[in-house]
Amino acid sequence: MARIVMKFGGTSVADLDRIHNVARHVKREVDAGHEVAVVVSAMSGKTNELVGWVQGMPKATGADTPFYDAREYDAIVASGEQVTSGLLAIALQSMGINARSWQGWQIPIRTDSTHGAARIMEIEGAEIIRRMGEGQVAVVAGFQGLGPDNRIATLGRGGSDTSAVALAAALKADRCDIYTDVDGVYTTDPRIEPKARRLKKVAFEEMLEMASLGSKVLQVRSVELAMVFKVRTFVRSSFEDPDAPGMGDFDNPPGTLICDEEEVVEQEVVTGIAFAKDEAQISLRRVADRPGVSAAIFGPLAENHINVDMIVQNISEDGSRTDMTFTVPTGDLDKALAVLGKEKDKVGFDVIQSESGLVKVSVIGIGMRSHAGVAAQAFSALAGKGINIKAITTSEIKISILIDGAYGELAVRTLHSAYGLDKK
Repeated sequence: MARIVMKFGGTSVADLDRIHNVARHVKREVDAGHEVAVVVSAMSGKTNELVGWVQGMPKATGADTPFYDAREYDAIVASGEQVTSGLLAIALQSMGINARSWQGWQIPIRTDSTHGAARIMEIEGAEIIRRMGEGQVAVVAGFQGLGPDNRIATLGRGGSDTSAVALAAALKADRCDIYTDVDGVYTTDPRIEPKARRLKKVAFEEMLEMASLGSKVLQVRSVELAMVFKVRTFVRSSFEDPDAPGMGDFDNPPGTLICDEEEVVEQEVVTGIAFAKDEAQISLRRVADRPGVSAAIFGPLAENHINVDMIVQNISEDGSRTDMTFTVPTGDLDKALAVLGKEKDKVGFDVIQSESGLVKVSVIGIGMRSHAGVAAQAFSALAGKGINIKAITTSEIKISILIDGAYGELAVRTLHSAYGLDKK
């Protein structure tokens, strides 16, 4: 017998038939004798609808400002998961399974005070553990917790993944299964490269890079938590027949295991290729080369919640002037330019230039630590296709390359082939 946390995303619980299918997945694990807790998202499209209502209310009242209280935003948006958890509990009860729904505040899942993007601070899982020991399935509303002000606080979009991993850590679960609309983690997006392969195992560090660099399979924060608390996490498909051969295999079910590096016996040099669209590049020309300039540039951007990614600074020849180039999401470009425009005198740059519609392609693999020539192989492959590189950043296990958006898919396919990911 094992203790399992099962998480189901919005497409997996999109309607009553799919919720019934989810219940069949849960029943399979219960019938196998496991203790089970389930974390659910809102039904597909419901969160967007609720957010739209929140944003439309000030306008409907004729208010002069579109702003609203973030605490009320949380109260409204969290209701989507509440509905799903109750419906799944009913489905399980109808199938003869002892089940009970739980909201974040009932457990409680305690968060910080950042309404709309809260971080989990503590989970008090003793009561759920007691009930699981008695054979009851806990169906937990994801994406939410209880803030210090004793009000519902939501965890940000994709927060149900984080809820599931955090709950698995608190319950000391043997495994956390993330069920979604894909059957695992692939070497790259199969919609771009049909030869992409599903990976059996991926190290936490690799998955963290992949999630932060464009892979949409798991939320970044959930991978961080899984890595810190060593939560073995399976990415699985909820659309496979719950009773298909192998689905109940505890050790090797179909899907991808996210685990500690020590469990990945056969470490490939490169594990996968990730990409992120809609990147924009900003270049500050002839910036004063003196202490404090970088803080003067990136401090105001951070204060305005603009995420800066790739940063390249040229070496100053005479010690007086240099160029600074960095990337931001295209959606934040105008805001970033406005912020930097206000700081021009303080920073001391001559010209600001920008370019949007770029793509960041990343090569990821823990095997890169012990192999030379990985970067040179990427540059050579892209050069062979006539793809110009605008910026490069590296770490121990990844190389990120910024290129024109028109060449994004070609670059992904080229690098996927260059490292033999379509043949292994």
